Amino acid sequence: MHPLVRLLLPLGAALLAAAAASAADRPNILFVAVDDLRPEFGAYGASYIKSPNLDRLAKAGITFNRAYVQQAVCSPTRSSLMTGTRPDTTKVWDLETHFRTALPNVVTVGQHFKNNGYFVQGMGKIYHGGFDDAPTWSVPWHTPRAQTYARPENLALHQRFPQPNDIDGAPKQKDKGAKKKKSPTPRNSRGPAFEGADVPDNTFTDGKTADLAVATLRELKQKKEPFFLAVGFSKPHLPFVAPKKYWDLYDPAKIQLAPNKFRPKDAPEYAVQPGGEMRAYHGIPEGSIPDDLARQLKHGYYAAISYMDAQLGKVLDELDRLGLREKTIIVLWGDHGWKLGEHDAWCKHTNTENDTQGALLLSVPGMKHAGKRTNGIVEFVDVYPTLADLAGLSLPAHLEGVSFKGLLENPDRAWKAAAFSQYPRPGNSATGGQPLMGYSLRTEHHRFTAWLHRNDHSKVAAVELYDHRTDPQENTNLANQPAQAELVAKFTAQLRAGWKAALPAKL
Repeated sequence: MHPLVRLLLPLGAALLAAAAASAADRPNILFVAVDDLRPEFGAYGASYIKSPNLDRLAKAGITFNRAYVQQAVCSPTRSSLMTGTRPDTTKVWDLETHFRTALPNVVTVGQHFKNNGYFVQGMGKIYHGGFDDAPTWSVPWHTPRAQTYARPENLALHQRFPQPNDIDGAPKQKDKGAKKKKSPTPRNSRGPAFEGADVPDNTFTDGKTADLAVATLRELKQKKEPFFLAVGFSKPHLPFVAPKKYWDLYDPAKIQLAPNKFRPKDAPEYAVQPGGEMRAYHGIPEGSIPDDLARQLKHGYYAAISYMDAQLGKVLDELDRLGLREKTIIVLWGDHGWKLGEHDAWCKHTNTENDTQGALLLSVPGMKHAGKRTNGIVEFVDVYPTLADLAGLSLPAHLEGVSFKGLLENPDRAWKAAAFSQYPRPGNSATGGQPLMGYSLRTEHHRFTAWLHRNDHSKVAAVELYDHRTDPQENTNLANQPAQAELVAKFTAQLRAGWKAALPAKL
């Protein structure tokens, strides 16, 4: 052996040992995704929602009052968050395209942690529906299988037609692959939109996922390397199925209906759609949903939140019991907002505040502002760089978001000038036959949306402008009023300048 090699061997071993020790000292990550959870529960001031575990997580961390998704539907928003890039980069604007079609070599957030010495495991709904991404995980991702309904008659209704698609209508696919044409989901082809049977929590997927997460934490406790555990809960996504005890937490007579059961005045017809996803369920009529049915649907949504919350509680309890909490960063995100009758519409699929504003909680051991809220504008594309920053990892060059670690240190500081979201519309009679992309800007006081021709962004089909100081429900589009021309021009320029121009002045 060459003398120089003999001298360098101990140094190399020492460096490897130091790297291993450094990795072992890094914080664990508990990464919790919740499907269709809008920011309406106790931590966000909705005390009528029974969410004790969400609320205790908020008390141990920071609640983000202004967190916005990049596209308000499952696959695009999850692809964006997991890759740290925006929909126009992932090329995922629908439920049929895997992000690795456009980005075959992108390093996802889980993959980045894995590459830096973490054991990375995922369960439940992390990527959308039938999609997965094997490079993200140290071991294969797994979702426990369970029945959709408890009552036989509801299962029978659900099984009347073949169900090739998942709950959002995406084809069953695994890992990356070419875009596949999906068949439209027939109206009323699924089971009922809600159910409250007297059954155990683990009758359904979320209960089984919580049980699996608890068992996995016990295994991870024995590992030497830090872990990144991704746990995805599917409720409160449709159907609003939860054990009866969670329905019993609510008095249906006290459930308030949406105050703005009408479309935004002077907005284009395609800005808000009624919610075709809802109409796939048995018993949901076309047109405006009657008030008594709307109240039942809201009751089911609230019950599903409380059911999911209880499953979260099981995971948090085990984290505490194992003595892992003081070394674990917890992030919880709802993948987008949701409409519960606002604008006489249901579900997501728009650029409205109801759909683009998401629930986001982040708890870091020892943080000095635990229990605080921040009004700083953040985007879901920022979650990846923030977690990497907090764990002391380098930030990949491809990221299109920014760490908001600075907001944890000072929740009251000014942050991003705007958040950027988007949603496509197909070419039809409402759009004049032109496929459109609605690009939306959310600033401190306003929401501005420009509907651009997808094949020529210089052509503007329509614009929307809402002033949240006087119209927080976005009920009246001001964009066509002559007095707003200067503001429309300002926001048009800001939208075209893009996300880089809206970054915080000092990070």
